[in-house]
Amino acid sequence: MIHAIHYDISHLSELDIYLFKQGTHTKLYEKLGSHQMQYKKKNGVYFAVWAPNADFVSVRGDFNDYDTKTHPLKLREDDSGIWEGFIEDVAEGLTYKYHIVSKFHNIVHDKSDPFAFYSEKPSKSASRVWDLEGYAWKDQKWMKERYQFNAHDAPVSVYEMHLGSWKRKVEEGNRYLTYREVAVELLAYLKQMNYTHVEFMPLTEYPYYGSWGYQVVGYFSATARFGEPEDLMYLIDVLHQNGFGVIMDWVPSHFAVDMHGLINFDGTALYEHDDPRQGFHPEWGSIIFNYGRNEVKSFLVSSAMFWLDKYHMDGIRVDAVASMLHLDYARKEGEWIPNEHGGNENLEAVDFLRQLNESTYNEFPDIMMIAEESTAWPMVTRPTSIGGLGFGFKWNMGWMHDTLKYMSYDPVYRQHHHNQLTFSLWYAFDEHFMLPLSHDEVVHMKGSLINKMPGDDNQKFANLRAMYAYMMAHPGKKLLFMGGDIAQYAEWDYKKSLDWHLLENPRHAKLQKMLSDLNIIYRKERALYQYEEKQIGFEWIDDHDYQHNCISFIRKSDNPDENVYVLCNFADTTREDYKVGVPYEGEYVEIFNSQSGYYEGWNIGNTGPLKAAEEPMHGRRYSISLTLPPLGVLYLKRISSE
Repeated sequence: MIHAIHYDISHLSELDIYLFKQGTHTKLYEKLGSHQMQYKKKNGVYFAVWAPNADFVSVRGDFNDYDTKTHPLKLREDDSGIWEGFIEDVAEGLTYKYHIVSKFHNIVHDKSDPFAFYSEKPSKSASRVWDLEGYAWKDQKWMKERYQFNAHDAPVSVYEMHLGSWKRKVEEGNRYLTYREVAVELLAYLKQMNYTHVEFMPLTEYPYYGSWGYQVVGYFSATARFGEPEDLMYLIDVLHQNGFGVIMDWVPSHFAVDMHGLINFDGTALYEHDDPRQGFHPEWGSIIFNYGRNEVKSFLVSSAMFWLDKYHMDGIRVDAVASMLHLDYARKEGEWIPNEHGGNENLEAVDFLRQLNESTYNEFPDIMMIAEESTAWPMVTRPTSIGGLGFGFKWNMGWMHDTLKYMSYDPVYRQHHHNQLTFSLWYAFDEHFMLPLSHDEVVHMKGSLINKMPGDDNQKFANLRAMYAYMMAHPGKKLLFMGGDIAQYAEWDYKKSLDWHLLENPRHAKLQKMLSDLNIIYRKERALYQYEEKQIGFEWIDDHDYQHNCISFIRKSDNPDENVYVLCNFADTTREDYKVGVPYEGEYVEIFNSQSGYYEGWNIGNTGPLKAAEEPMHGRRYSISLTLPPLGVLYLKRISSE
């Protein structure tokens, strides 16, 4: 069969070209790449690729036995640098690559399509012709109402997971689950655990499995490892229909060095910087985008928009924002180029991130744009109109580091590090924070969360229960990586399943049950989330009792009767007749105890109501005396007044 090619058809308007070159085109995926259509009553595919420094571009694929010469594209007569053409009788699912001969040094590359919607399963690397419009979504109710679940005053408890190592079919050669298999298993687990959202580590196509998805080649292509694009849509759709939000990791900070990807695309540094001091990432061995190039900005913003648009993602967690903002990130003196003012701020990346957030929130105001930003860069979650970066949320890396460090100390030494427990409240309301206990904390010889805890096994579990209870009561949205909620002993290994067999042990099973109950409490008690990002939602009772390793505070809503009183004892000694000041008379009861025997704790606490006495304490008119369990956290609520 002869697959005729036509050049008198274009999918691109003058406005498309203008916006592309201005860096403000937000839906390039509708224009570039491969698109099935009809031309003169002939079915076929329109191809378009940006390669301004190419001397020759052709499409080679299944339909022409991968010949490099039979289907050349034509360079547009404007200055866009886009090559295009319509090829008849190219069917869906066929594979292809762009054969690119550069103007410079006779460089020749066969490249995957940067805008491909689907690709061959790695280690193969060709793109596939694919149409995403055939899936019939059934999540209309969720999409209409999701604004209330993604809001700053909503409870957000995120389960972070790596899809390929969550569960495996050991009996079938240790294979990972497909998107559709995950839909069944994950839905049941999220319901059991009462999370509100799930966050997937990157699902954009990537060549090296050991990169966990962070070395991307296909910014518009759902990885083929787990199924077809419609299978991922089905997974998201099922979760939405059952009330769970879906967030995806997205990596605009760097891309893979694999030669079928974006690197040296048309024989020049097209998507990246030519100078390695700007274009090569020394820590990750990857390539850094050139955020000052308008066409690259259009590409990246369109990628983020694509996942929100075509896959109905509820949020995007932007990876490694700190590396984007700082020109000297992971570099020594002399290894980086200062900005025009002599500073280390990447001004072009700042402009890009602002444009990214403005564009996505303008189109989808009910989503979550989340920054993984590990420095003290100001106003990450403040509006761009007042100089902020415009993100909706920011990972609170300071809280994470301080908390894990504090919890790693033997209780006898914790009194000397009390500020690591309390310091986060000095800045807790500066940004819209999310508290992350993520995958990064359980890899690269850092140990699992349970093994970061001191003491014997009994004490480790008590410490871990206390840390989770403290986290759930601390201001900020919550995120926990898979395995943490079953107290997995081993570090996370991307090549195998989680150690689900641990749940045969009551300690692991009951810790899992405790986290499920904490999620229920968090979602039920408005005081724990309504003012999560405002000072009015938090009040210290006592943050100075370092000698006893104790802190106590109040979480508040707009109704004082809903207040939750949180008492934490990070010493391994029971505090009998421990007195704390409270603002109201009446009776107070435990609504949660991390040392409850029900959770395989030490069964120390308070079984009956605690009556407030008119004895001033901690600057308050009333006080209650109670038993504070060792390595334990209590939540109290007031139930009556005289």
